[in-house]
Amino acid sequence: MPQRLFYNSNNKEQNMQSFRTELENPVVEKDIIDLARKIELFREGKIHEEKFRSLRLARGVYGQRQPGVQMVRIKLPFGKVTFKQLLRIADISDEYGSGNLHLTTRQDIQIHYVSLDRTPELWSKLEQDDITLREACGNTVRNVTASPDAGINPEEPFDVSPYAHATFEYFLRNPICQEMGRKFKIAFSSSEKDTAFAYIHDVGFVPKIKDGERGFKVLLGGGLGAQPAIASVVHEFLHEDEIIPYIESVIRVFDRYGERNNRNKARMKFLIGKLGLEEMVRLIALERTANKFKTYKINRDSIAEPQIPAAVASIEAEDSLAYEVWRATNVFEQKQKGFYGVWVKVPVGDIKTDVARKLVDGIKDLVADEMRITANQGLLLKHVRPEALPALFKALNEVNLAEPGFDSLADVTTCPGTDTCNLGISNSMTFARVLENIVFDEYAEFVDNRDIKIKISGCMNSCGQHGLAHIGFHGSSLKAGARVLPSMQVLLGGGTVGDGIGRAADKVIKVPAKRAANVLRWVLNDYKANSIGGETFHQYYDAKGKDYFYQLLKPLADLTNLTDEEFVDWGHEETFKTAIGVGECASVIIDLVATLIFESEEKFGWAQAAFNESRWADSIYHTYTVFLSAAKALLLDKGINASTHATLIKEFDEKFVAAGEFPLAGTFNDLVLQINQNEPSEAFATQFMEQATAFLNQVKEKREALLQA
Repeated sequence: MPQRLFYNSNNKEQNMQSFRTELENPVVEKDIIDLARKIELFREGKIHEEKFRSLRLARGVYGQRQPGVQMVRIKLPFGKVTFKQLLRIADISDEYGSGNLHLTTRQDIQIHYVSLDRTPELWSKLEQDDITLREACGNTVRNVTASPDAGINPEEPFDVSPYAHATFEYFLRNPICQEMGRKFKIAFSSSEKDTAFAYIHDVGFVPKIKDGERGFKVLLGGGLGAQPAIASVVHEFLHEDEIIPYIESVIRVFDRYGERNNRNKARMKFLIGKLGLEEMVRLIALERTANKFKTYKINRDSIAEPQIPAAVASIEAEDSLAYEVWRATNVFEQKQKGFYGVWVKVPVGDIKTDVARKLVDGIKDLVADEMRITANQGLLLKHVRPEALPALFKALNEVNLAEPGFDSLADVTTCPGTDTCNLGISNSMTFARVLENIVFDEYAEFVDNRDIKIKISGCMNSCGQHGLAHIGFHGSSLKAGARVLPSMQVLLGGGTVGDGIGRAADKVIKVPAKRAANVLRWVLNDYKANSIGGETFHQYYDAKGKDYFYQLLKPLADLTNLTDEEFVDWGHEETFKTAIGVGECASVIIDLVATLIFESEEKFGWAQAAFNESRWADSIYHTYTVFLSAAKALLLDKGINASTHATLIKEFDEKFVAAGEFPLAGTFNDLVLQINQNEPSEAFATQFMEQATAFLNQVKEKREALLQA
């Protein structure tokens, strides 16, 4: 039996020593020990359930639809994973999970059916191969994504991988983004084709060269979900040294003004809608003073070049026709002449652990030791010599991963849906397989069509990216008399245009889930019959108009002729019923006064620790959160739960300072917002901490007086 490394109250010192001997990074060690202790306190009833939820989410531990088990999300910046790391993750999945690896649309890997108590142990073992769970979920900066072909794309101005990596490193554990009102997403595309979908991110980047200098086109405020928004261009060219300070300023504004009570309105796109883009840009510029760095030099050499495979003898392809189709749809020449990139289509993003091991064993001598997970849940293999392609095809075929049509109509993107997700309404994974089979069996001419993308989500939240699909579906339900049946909302006309421009798909009609397969047939049949030669799907859709497709598909929405089979969802045998759990895409607000005061003291400890290490900017931001947590505690005593930091500051001034209940030399606003008016110096950090100490003591005295009264 392997040694158990999770925290156990009966053997605390031994378990703490286990983490210390396993890990070399003291910051990571502290993180894992802290999670173990928090689990123990939660089990003892000493941490409120909702507070504990936010703690574990920020450490990549997400509740599943199935009670008593967790999904663990592994954060892989820009989808990069080595063979050694993939094998480590496979071992972890076998030991702690279900023996399956799920590739996500944010270039992560998820493991399912993990016991909460074993998550610290799991994390500790992953960190031995430099793999983290930290901030893979929760109200934090999520995994920084990038075009998977970055570094080998013949059309790229330069490799964006180092920029994505630097962004990941800079914001991991950064005080400014640990307790935001909602998640925050960043993407880097490798070229103007925008294959990382910069236009649907909170901040998105498209690389540019101007006067011989590197920089980026910057997009702000994109997002999918139930109310998709296309990002606005805020910089046509921002110098490479300014991108991280710019993101920091954006996050500081989002943290202060972003919604915190209504999670459905808590994303950046809603804040911009509330304030206006011009005001948002102004506030971002104001925050520059407080940034840790005014410019930040990116280490262009931070991503080590993978080892190039040695030359191998060429072999004859066993099935020449299948090989040629695969080569035509899944292989491209890299910008490094004489080498090829190979796309691997992974059906519904699932790879069993035994397949993962066979895959690595079969390809390790044929490709570079670095794979990239793609946004459509596949893999990219790099630096393949032309003579090695037949052998690589053979190796992939032996593990059923040589399907042609990568990123084509035949490559459907999907989230896990009702298989494991709390928010899933209807099945998406089985439905995705059904649609892929339809394309292969009935529309073979579309297997190499990359103009049309199909994407499916189990609910309206768009984890499967249905909001940017040419043909999209999301799970829903319909009522027919007294009965409820699974359904699919059909969306059409979305997708990438290029250079930061994209289209949100239109909601067209809702149909019973079992008829949704015919939606694909009817749309493709009409496209074949009525599109003008050479017309793209977007041109065809725009020419016909949304109502045309509503009328085309309307017979499929007729509920007067339902069969019993249509009350059973794809992949199920039982009659459908809606069973939506509590979503954990962001943590829930904690309204416990005592907990907030305790948190204020804990945050002051973080501020002091950062100060002792001369990290002035970090210390100042921790101190800022001390003021806010302490003020919120007193406001909650009056039944006031402010929805933003800015509102909290205003309410405290009105209800306490102006009312004479809390004596301050000036206003609370002036006291707290010194943060964006001062350089992050030692002198200001010292002053701010002294002021926070006095304020926190006043709050505790006030709270005690209220309790006594």
